[in-house]
Amino acid sequence: MENVIDENKQGESLVLEQKKDNQRKLFIESYGCAMNFSDSEIVASIMANQGYNTTQNLEDADLVLVNTCSIRDKAEQTIRKRLEKYNAVKKTHNPNMKVGVLGCMAERLKTKFLEEEKIVDLVVGPDAYKDLPNLLAEVEEGRDAINVILSKDETYGDISPVRLNTNGVTALVSITRGCDNMCTFCVVPFTRGRERSREPQSILEEIRDLWNKGYKEITLLGQNVDSYLWYGGGLKKDFEAASAIQKATAVNFADLLELCAKAQPKMRIRFSTSNPQDLTMDVIETMAKYQNICNHIHLPVQSGSNRILKEMNRLHTREEYMALIDNIRQIIPDCTISQDMIVGFPSETEADFQDTISLMNYVKYHFGYMYTYSERPGTLAERKMIDDVPEAIKKRRLQDIVDLQRAHSEIRTKAFLNTVVEVLVEKASKKSDAEWSGRSSQNVVTVFPKEHYKVGDFVHVKITSCTSATLIGEAIGLSENN
Repeated sequence: MENVIDENKQGESLVLEQKKDNQRKLFIESYGCAMNFSDSEIVASIMANQGYNTTQNLEDADLVLVNTCSIRDKAEQTIRKRLEKYNAVKKTHNPNMKVGVLGCMAERLKTKFLEEEKIVDLVVGPDAYKDLPNLLAEVEEGRDAINVILSKDETYGDISPVRLNTNGVTALVSITRGCDNMCTFCVVPFTRGRERSREPQSILEEIRDLWNKGYKEITLLGQNVDSYLWYGGGLKKDFEAASAIQKATAVNFADLLELCAKAQPKMRIRFSTSNPQDLTMDVIETMAKYQNICNHIHLPVQSGSNRILKEMNRLHTREEYMALIDNIRQIIPDCTISQDMIVGFPSETEADFQDTISLMNYVKYHFGYMYTYSERPGTLAERKMIDDVPEAIKKRRLQDIVDLQRAHSEIRTKAFLNTVVEVLVEKASKKSDAEWSGRSSQNVVTVFPKEHYKVGDFVHVKITSCTSATLIGEAIGLSENN
């Protein structure tokens, strides 16, 4: 739940530049959060070196991989339907096709797909992608193949990802894997393991390579980016046992942000996702210090009720969260803040729900991602709590917060009227080929007439009108960041 799931990207099949000597075809689809899409780029890089070119034609594929999500039941049901489709194509068009499940659902269900349902040939957890060539060799010799061992140190820092379906302007850069926050509703610690951070120099090298290739914006990515801590390798939980020199030279998230901002002063830097108890003041102060660190924080709260937050094992209170919001607004007045929210968590009363409403009214988020509680197998909530809020009440509460968020989004978006924002041009507008679409530093989608500007330009745009989610304006010139 901690990672934003972009519904528009679900099920994208990925295509990359074809290698002339590669003879085999790979069809790869991704579901879930940004980490899964980033992982698919790593997988594509590994498979390209094994003789596979990507295809968007399922019938042509020698190998079909689906990178999966376990965060919501809906995601798992969608993936099961896709597996049925793959197997139908395998039976009717291509009996030699191999089908594999990657990622979080693979980690959670392990041998079920192989032994009980017999619907896939290989199952590969998120820390085992380097083992794909060996697993495929097993499959080609007629054996099922599975590797779902979670690593203590795997970060894929030594693999240069192949950028998939990219606009050539923005890119994801993974900096941590796993999560130590045992929220009772979340499967991530069980599917991605404990927190470990990537070596800073490999991150800076990847960013430099992206800049040299023409990218203008990166998003530092992790289940919980603020928890980043490099002290020479190993799990974050083992930091207490580190040597004095390791502790003295450790790099935390604020340090990493500063390193990135200084290394590429004209490149925009974003990050996702933040956890309230780990977003420290030094991170906020570093954001304020460097103009190229974008003024947007995705800050999941999940509930406005202290009682429910405790049941969720969220390590922050309502009051601490509100104080953090106040600090952000004081230090970075134009920072946009977005949320994740769950309604209908076990035992949630109407009074608990009203606490969520009052928190939303206090913060007035710019945008948000809202869900009804979905019981996930293996989580503490599934094992210890009764999913006792009726579905009809869940749906009503969800509609209430969606409506409230829409009203708050409109208020926040209107505040940009008659101001000038810097927009990074990403693509043509969906509604008009005569307009560009991009995002402001505050992560608000902005459209304006194309004129002589091009993809990758930083453009100053005067905002003349808006919808609840989109700014509309006129370009007044290139910014100094070009």
